[in-house]
Amino acid sequence: MQFRDKVAVITGGASGIGRSLTRMLGELGIRAVGVVDMSESVEPAVADVNRELGREFAFSFRGDVTDPAFRRGVFADLKSRFGAVHICVPGAGIVRDGIAVKVDKATGEAKLYDQSLFEKTVAINLIAPVYWAIEAIASVAEERFRRGLGQWQPTEEVQGGIVFIGSISSAGNKGQVSYASTKAGLEGAQSTLAKEAIYHGMRCAIIHPGFTDTPMVRAMDPRIIEQHVLPNTQLRRLLQPEEIADAICFLLRNSAVSGALWADAGWHPSA
Repeated sequence: MQFRDKVAVITGGASGIGRSLTRMLGELGIRAVGVVDMSESVEPAVADVNRELGREFAFSFRGDVTDPAFRRGVFADLKSRFGAVHICVPGAGIVRDGIAVKVDKATGEAKLYDQSLFEKTVAINLIAPVYWAIEAIASVAEERFRRGLGQWQPTEEVQGGIVFIGSISSAGNKGQVSYASTKAGLEGAQSTLAKEAIYHGMRCAIIHPGFTDTPMVRAMDPRIIEQHVLPNTQLRRLLQPEEIADAICFLLRNSAVSGALWADAGWHPSA
């Protein structure tokens, strides 16, 4: 699939992987990108990338990705200006780490991981990205209906694609019961939507990045990174956002590649 004339939306796009992906899509000639984030830095981030590439292709949207009305408004705005949204990378996410069961050494009472944190993580990391993806599929489906087209045929070009941002934690990671559950859940959503969305010519994949040099990872205790992350990574360094962005573009461009891509830098944690 070529990016020329395509329209994309990226959530969590103000920094890290999302910002790198926005720039890379611009370099590859995409027509327009909706950059979504809760942070007030989304506007200057978009202004910077537009200035760097010398054209206005990225457009900022600040809001809560879990809000259906905000999501629908973003798609309505993009569709009114550019037509169908063909590409969606719903990358906004949070980490709320904690041991599932921790016993108080003074009282002997077991404290359970906060259910409200679990529910918030599910809302942002699982439910929201699935519905941003579904919205993009619906956008293409409606466009095809208006053009009098039904089921996609292999004689046509691929219409667009979804790439979910999973994680190496989807295989399980100590202290991440909520985060790991949501990333594993995205695998089920991806495999299901891949079967459904191809009816409209849309592909769906998932990438599982390793520890990447993003604000989320840099917020971790540096000792954890030095003692427990880097020694278990073959490259012995954090991945760069540009490396993950490049892998996402590969998944979008190469229609022969489906399913999951592990960009883990040789991550082999101890038991």
